[in-house]
Amino acid sequence: MVRLDLATVLLAVTAVARAVTPSTPSIVPGAYIVEYEEDQDSNAFVSNLGGKASLRKDLRFKLFKGASIQFKDTKNADRMIAKVATMPKIKGVYPVRRYPVPHHVVHSTGSDAVEAVLAKRQEEGNDTFTTHLMTQVNKFRDSGVTGKGVKIGIIDTGTDYLHPALGGCFGEGCLVSYGTDLVGDDFNGGNTPTPDADPLDNCNGHGTHVAGIIAAQADNPYGIIGAAQDVTLGSYRVFGCTGDVGNDILIAAYNMAYEDGSDIITASIGGASGWSEDPWAAVVSRIVENGVPCVVSAGNDGAAGIFYASTAANGKKVTAIASVDNTATPALLSNASFAINGTSDFFGYTAGEPGVWDDVRLPLWSVGFDTSDPANGCEPYPESTPDLSGYIVLVRRGTCAFVDKAAYAAEKGAKYVIFYNNVDGTVSVAASVEGITGVAMVTPQQGETWVRALEAGSEVVVHITDPLKAGSFLSYSENALTGGFLSDFTSWGPTYELEVKPQFSAPGGLILSTYPRALGSYGVLSGTSMACPMAAAVYALLINSRGTKDPKTLENLLSATARPNVFRLQGRSLPVLAPVAQQGAGLLQAWDAAHATTLLSVSSLSFNDTDNFSPVQNFSISNTGEKAVTYSLSNIGAATAYTFSDETSISPSAFPNELTADFASLAFSPNNFTIPAGQRKIITVTATAPKGVNVKRLPVYSGYIAINGSDSSALSLPYLGVAGSMHSAVVLDPQGARVSASRDQSNSPVPANSTFVLPPRGFSNDPSYGNRTELPKLVVMLAMGSAVLRADVVPLSNCTAAARVAGTVFGTKTIGQPEGLPALWNPRGRFEYRWDGKLDDGTYAPAGRYRFAVKALRIFGDRDVATEYDAAETVDFRIQYLPDPLGKVRRQDEGC
Repeated sequence: MVRLDLATVLLAVTAVARAVTPSTPSIVPGAYIVEYEEDQDSNAFVSNLGGKASLRKDLRFKLFKGASIQFKDTKNADRMIAKVATMPKIKGVYPVRRYPVPHHVVHSTGSDAVEAVLAKRQEEGNDTFTTHLMTQVNKFRDSGVTGKGVKIGIIDTGTDYLHPALGGCFGEGCLVSYGTDLVGDDFNGGNTPTPDADPLDNCNGHGTHVAGIIAAQADNPYGIIGAAQDVTLGSYRVFGCTGDVGNDILIAAYNMAYEDGSDIITASIGGASGWSEDPWAAVVSRIVENGVPCVVSAGNDGAAGIFYASTAANGKKVTAIASVDNTATPALLSNASFAINGTSDFFGYTAGEPGVWDDVRLPLWSVGFDTSDPANGCEPYPESTPDLSGYIVLVRRGTCAFVDKAAYAAEKGAKYVIFYNNVDGTVSVAASVEGITGVAMVTPQQGETWVRALEAGSEVVVHITDPLKAGSFLSYSENALTGGFLSDFTSWGPTYELEVKPQFSAPGGLILSTYPRALGSYGVLSGTSMACPMAAAVYALLINSRGTKDPKTLENLLSATARPNVFRLQGRSLPVLAPVAQQGAGLLQAWDAAHATTLLSVSSLSFNDTDNFSPVQNFSISNTGEKAVTYSLSNIGAATAYTFSDETSISPSAFPNELTADFASLAFSPNNFTIPAGQRKIITVTATAPKGVNVKRLPVYSGYIAINGSDSSALSLPYLGVAGSMHSAVVLDPQGARVSASRDQSNSPVPANSTFVLPPRGFSNDPSYGNRTELPKLVVMLAMGSAVLRADVVPLSNCTAAARVAGTVFGTKTIGQPEGLPALWNPRGRFEYRWDGKLDDGTYAPAGRYRFAVKALRIFGDRDVATEYDAAETVDFRIQYLPDPLGKVRRQDEGC
């Protein structure tokens, strides 16, 4: 076996990455999505539930008919929803899950109070925006193709449509011409939405940045150019100023965007899943099946490693977008000045939090002079350190947290800290520490200049004014470290059932775009959130160019013409292509897709795993050109990624996974052939999984079928599979379930026979009981995703009321499951449940001694067979209840 020499470059990264603990999207207690078999009045439906529930959201649309409901008396929620599920006109019921605004990095923001030199250059000449050059988008604008007539619906935090680069208005005739606000400013995911017709984004920024990537107008001071400037945008606001959103609101937003006539729908939202059956993903798949392409960001959990596909991007036929880093490093820097031995010069910085720089003019003091020190400022300063209240402390970024570095400086009296970056560019840092009033970041080059001057004994005096008044400028530098390669943060697929995810990649790292006026007007952000709108814009350009809106055709074209890239880590390129599970088909090449005359019938192939191996598959090649073309096929292997670090491990390795150069073998029939103009040919592919790999470590192999034509066409078709059994993978460690205290954020296990005092039955949400109670918290660590997670409540005192009514399920004596369980379509990672004694039949467990018996269904397992589940049990624990508000003490444990 030939192994890639990752050497020590992987070790430091792995040590940091292993701190990542994936967790599942939270479930809203007592809230459910109900899908009808056929249309019915949702208010009447809720009324028929006997006043037990209220209507959260009416979800009656052309492609989805149903409602989300909230049970008022949550103790009866599961009993009621179980009855609802058996009603003759009900198609399905699903829990409401909450999803946050995707994590994205804000590198810098800047106002529009700058000279518009760059903008004028862009208007007068060709499109040289770096992300457009990377994806061939520049060729469309230069030839006058700009997305005109195409409607793109954006589901996000809204849009600051009053921004001059985004049209300055909302409604018919405006750039942002349709959409709505489904939630209101004060919505946080846990309260009641206050929708209105105005989707203005004035407090978050995520959606405004997305909108600018698609359609920013060129007349702006930084020369930002939307990839498809003449599209019409729809804006569907699903987040308030803070918090998250339920999948019921997301389902509504998607259906509204569809019914409002969107030609493309884009959403840079998601959460860990890995299951295409997830209800939100299933709804988006339905929209794609009805002719509207839906692009969704693949997620920003690259550190979690392989098998961490995000919903709704993991939906069947939904296009998941990975991220590559920009070839340039743009930075919007605030103006400031410095002097070395009295000689003045200017510099730029990014203000952080806290950011109070009230006309500060102080000398610099550096924490050492080693500009390559990875742990600069990560330890307490020596006794010889001067009083730093009269200095600005200069610290290199690296190793420990910003707050730690700031805290050590504050211990010596510092009020101001400037970090200098350890990679190109700057980021906005948070280091809120008592005593520190201002933090900022400068580029590594600027930091090194100052350090060298201080080392030589020179005095460096820095003058910084209020960043909100200082003005800003745009700085560009070449991104020689990661430019054009996969972003480390981009999430890896595939799904647990081995559907190919992501589909392809677009620039998402270090992206300059619009930002709400209240937050600075412009910003440089990173995330798959930024890659996704670029893909949406490319779809619009293809619709203009090819005259079709068919999602399958467009995805196939983009996949076949995308450019696969090599695997790169910390500035080092390895001599092998990055796995399909990381990059999909590769970086979009939009112009090639628009003008391709060779069409493929699929966008990827999955050979599945050993148990479900599908080694022989067919696809077709169509020649739509005017002349016959002779084609030759070949196999180009990508790096095989091991899921597990060794044979004993059951949890996927954190990024970077161990890679090998063991490739699958492919045979083609035919291998060389000619297709006349206007004809197509069916190709048979026969795959042989790579030899010599350790199947117990679940190696995920992948690669590309290269299709080269005599007309100089060069296409590729990505494929993947697993050499091993997904069903054999342990999803739940026998030690993977524990009981913790509900207020313990560290989830430390409690000793056996710990006693928990619960609120009176039916009063778990009453805050007056909060200080007198402590709930048992079930904490389950899923090593791999599981479609079904059970947690049976096992009575341990034979003479209690609970024991007398217990039944047996899958060989376990149980009085039922906690309310809301079983949990379906779970990703790997941490699952938490705070239990107030309520059971799935709406009753409460009697006071007494219990344990949780947890069972998780294996991948591809039969949910009706006990042996298909992995099992784990917690320690024993006791529960008792406080008296109810009338002072009545219910009978506690009956002894034993």
